[in-house]
Amino acid sequence: MIITTTPQIEGKRIAEYKGIVFGEVINGVNFVKDFAAGLTSFFGGRSGSYEGELIQAREDAIKEMRQRAVELGANAIVGVDIDYEVLGKDGNMLMVTASGTAVTAE
Repeated sequence: MIITTTPQIEGKRIAEYKGIVFGEVINGVNFVKDFAAGLTSFFGGRSGSYEGELIQAREDAIKEMRQRAVELGANAIVGVDIDYEVLGKDGNMLMVTASGTAVTAE
C-alpha cells in the first residue's frame, strides 16, 4: 500500500476516495524510561528510551491507519498527517495520531 503525505501519487490516478482514516495510539511512559531520560537530560545527549517509544507509537499508528484503509477497500492513503500530543496529569502519556484519505489509485 502506498502511504504518502502528498495529496496525489505521482504516475497514478485516484479513481475513488474511500474516506478519511485514522490510527491512534496512546502509550504510557514507565518509571524506568523516565529515570533514564532524566539522566540523559542531566548529562546531555539524546534520549534513546523516549525516541524508541516515539518511533514505536508512530509505526503502530500508521499500521492501524493502514488496516482501516484496507477494510474500506483502499490501496493507498494520501495526505497523511501525523500528530503528537502529551497527555495525562503528569504528562506521562504519549498520543500519536495518523490520519489521511484512503483512496483507490490506478
